[in-house]
Amino acid sequence: MSQILSLLPDPGPTQILGACPHDCPDTCSLLTTVADGVVIKVQGNPGHPHTDGALCTKVSRYPERTYHPDRILQPLKRIGPKGSGQFEPVSWDTALADIAQRLKAIAADGPDGAQPILPYSYGGTMGLVQSESMASRFFHKLGASLLDRTICASAGAEALTQTLGGKVGMRVEFFAEAKLILIWGSNSITSNLHFWRYAQEAKRHGARLVCIDPRKSETADKCHEHIALLPGTDGALALSLMHELIQHDWLDRDYLAQYTLGWDLLLERALQWPPERAAAICGIESEQIRALARDYGACAISHEPAAIRLNYGMQRVHGGGNAVRLIASLPALIGAWRHRAGGVLLSSSSSFPIQRAALERPDLLGGKTPRKLNMSTIGDDLLRPASSEFGPAVQALIVYNSNPVAIAPQSAKVVQGFARDDLFTVVLEHFQTDTADYADYILPATTQLEHWDVHMSYGHTDVLLNRPAISPLGQAKPNAQIFRELAQHMGFEEPCFADDDLTLCRMAYGDAVDFDELLKKGFATLKLPDAPFAQGKFPTPSGRCEFFSARLTAQGLDGLPDHVPNYEPFKSSTDYPLAMISPPARNFLNSSFVNVDSLRELEGEPLLEMHESDAAARGLQSGDTVRVFNPRGVYRCKLKVSSRARLGVVNGLGVWWRKLGLDGSNVNQLTSQALTDIGRAPTFYDCLVQVEADRRG
Repeated sequence: MSQILSLLPDPGPTQILGACPHDCPDTCSLLTTVADGVVIKVQGNPGHPHTDGALCTKVSRYPERTYHPDRILQPLKRIGPKGSGQFEPVSWDTALADIAQRLKAIAADGPDGAQPILPYSYGGTMGLVQSESMASRFFHKLGASLLDRTICASAGAEALTQTLGGKVGMRVEFFAEAKLILIWGSNSITSNLHFWRYAQEAKRHGARLVCIDPRKSETADKCHEHIALLPGTDGALALSLMHELIQHDWLDRDYLAQYTLGWDLLLERALQWPPERAAAICGIESEQIRALARDYGACAISHEPAAIRLNYGMQRVHGGGNAVRLIASLPALIGAWRHRAGGVLLSSSSSFPIQRAALERPDLLGGKTPRKLNMSTIGDDLLRPASSEFGPAVQALIVYNSNPVAIAPQSAKVVQGFARDDLFTVVLEHFQTDTADYADYILPATTQLEHWDVHMSYGHTDVLLNRPAISPLGQAKPNAQIFRELAQHMGFEEPCFADDDLTLCRMAYGDAVDFDELLKKGFATLKLPDAPFAQGKFPTPSGRCEFFSARLTAQGLDGLPDHVPNYEPFKSSTDYPLAMISPPARNFLNSSFVNVDSLRELEGEPLLEMHESDAAARGLQSGDTVRVFNPRGVYRCKLKVSSRARLGVVNGLGVWWRKLGLDGSNVNQLTSQALTDIGRAPTFYDCLVQVEADRRG
């Protein structure tokens, strides 16, 4: 038989269809080339219209990440002090048996059941199977505390829900037909590359592109205009644009009358915001506001489509939710929704008919009502004692798809909490991250190239399937399999814990998506109208775009959106006179890819960008080591004097692993655990600091 096989032609490399798992709106379709069981190339799938064969620099290096020499490929047990990174290998059975025993003991000790146990996860993978399917089943059956997953998008999501009825908007491909595109709070070239392709197509056909962002990003470089407003002032700008649209009657009055709710109230509020008032708050010229309003209003007069690509950076301040509500209201004023190339897009998530109850099985709670803890306040929550208000102290933490020690705000407190000797911590990971250093057990997880998964997108409207391209390396296991086996060690006997990953993939959309099409093409496009709100039909209680939300008034909040000032407004402190934002470094995605050598070489080192006038006033120049500080802490890094920073604002590029920083810290040493106006989200960009030369040594 071996002689016969040796005479057969070498089949050569094979290509496997997959999907990018990372927290990015593009959700690309991947084509992975495998030879002799080894991945030799990952590229964009040319057969997927949105991906069109192109990948970002980060994901193009995915083989380097998968085969990284530091990849964790066997279970590890801590043998040194927490944070020391000292571990020894153990067997899977030893690790899972001990973890199960510890969790059972906590759940049996006291009147709160398993509520002292907390899961902590987010967007390390956006796949529906390897994120919150079997994991949610496990924690629901256990009765653990629930996690309020707010770290990125919940303020904007709540704002869209209150205004448009859900995370819905225009379809991304139709931006190519728009005549005016506002790219608001987004560095699309870095974080939304395939949208940028559509914007460039529109530009070639005469569209005007305007970037609204405190930082002069790579995207701002390529737009016709950059409006460099101060962080947290987007709502004031939106209100002033409304003022000008009203004053000059650049409105679609028929659309307002038929398809909106609360227009009279919003009109009254907007008339209080002439350009001079907003300009003083935003730190820009009033003529910039007037000119932008003219451009936007002209589309109403000429019946041409105007589109807004909104992103999440601008909602990471105290008034972030209200600001998103105001911006999401703008298209209705000019009737932009009448066009398929008009409207706004922040997220398309609500378009996907995901069968979450089937995947996550909340019925396994069996009537229990565990508390919910906010992931954005993990620093405080790990340090809270038991109380009638808080409930039991957190005694165990299971972390997957996240690196909270690096990415959560006010990270000195996060570190202090993770360093508790009495906190039992399990981390599912690929690498020994900042968080993994504090684990009692590290369990090796597979990468996207080694498991099944199915995906949605928050930037387009295609469902994607991920096939495993190679067998798991070493002893790595998919997240779902780890929780499946942990359930067995806990003695959970429900049949749902036997569902395999392919079954879960089929379950994710039920009959709403043709799974055979996914298997064949790797993607399936949702059947949605081109212009979903041309005649109203918003998924709100009223069916209209709700400028006024009765649901918010029922919560004791203002039902009408307004500009809400920052907790730490610009120039409110002489001790900390600079506003700081912390946008992602171009070659990283949150804290992912930081340890990929080729990408870290491209990025260089942790940097603070500063305007030349601010630097000169402090006697600083590029290359200096500086202290960036506020009452929450001190962060040391290198300075780059750059035109990308506007006067009065510094840009602390993130998110570097703390262990790669000068003092074992990163920019989140300075950020706050204060939450947004709605949506309970973090306020990373609502942060005042001072900067001075580092005098050490």
